Amino acid sequence: MGKITGLLMFILAIASIWLFVGQNRWWFPEGISEYAPMIDKQFMWTLFVVAIAFTAAQFALGYAVMRFGRKGDARAAYTHGSNKLEVTWTIITAAVFITLAILGQQVWAKLHLTAAASDAARIEVVAQQFQWNFHYSGADGIFGKTEARYIDDSGLNFVGLDPNDPAGKDDAQLTTLVVPKDRAVELTLKSKDVIHSFFVPALRFKQDTLPGMAIKVHFTANKEGKYEIPCAELCGSLHHNMKSNMIVIPSDEFDRLMAMSEEKFKEQLGELVGRYQYQERQ
Repeated sequence: MGKITGLLMFILAIASIWLFVGQNRWWFPEGISEYAPMIDKQFMWTLFVVAIAFTAAQFALGYAVMRFGRKGDARAAYTHGSNKLEVTWTIITAAVFITLAILGQQVWAKLHLTAAASDAARIEVVAQQFQWNFHYSGADGIFGKTEARYIDDSGLNFVGLDPNDPAGKDDAQLTTLVVPKDRAVELTLKSKDVIHSFFVPALRFKQDTLPGMAIKVHFTANKEGKYEIPCAELCGSLHHNMKSNMIVIPSDEFDRLMAMSEEKFKEQLGELVGRYQYQERQ
């Protein structure tokens, strides 16, 4: 029985390894942000280290079950262990994973501890159950004031734009994110109700949105196309329906859209959605 169990453990470990080795067939879409190659490299290094630890542990466990299991040909011996060995492998494990964490922090710091470029396209994102809302400043580049008392979903004022503020007259509220290619984009993430998570797999970017907070993040998309934005945080009974699209277009075309009225912007949006197809996975 012990040999059969040990053999099954070997088979399961090998099958698990095969699934991860074949990851390019089903895992990530092509990265389209400037930091995507760094994040992918960090991910693969972490996966490689964990794979070695997983494989060694599973094969050692399978060997122990085969040799010392019921009806095996040897008996296990009790031992108090070795303090030197325990200290050694603890230090090695700590050094490996602390090094991985430090390498990962380099990318994280560039994304979260540096300001967006001065010419970045600035867009406000307001999450709610179960919809993404994107607030554009319009031709004047100035966001109109928003207040919770003005929020009116039935009137399509999802972000609470103040109707008395002149700066908001040319603002636009849409449920699709449109950003320029090869130009920094700064998002200000907000939530009207619960915690949501803004996630664009192609950007390798994910950030929670929290009620009462305005979280600034930035990225640069370097490939035109249409990319899905799911909510990556369980936010209620219709969480599975909370998704939108990010459309990356040439920078000059983006500037023309920003100069349009909200009505014309929405008209052009339909053409943009139909122009691009979702990206195939690698």
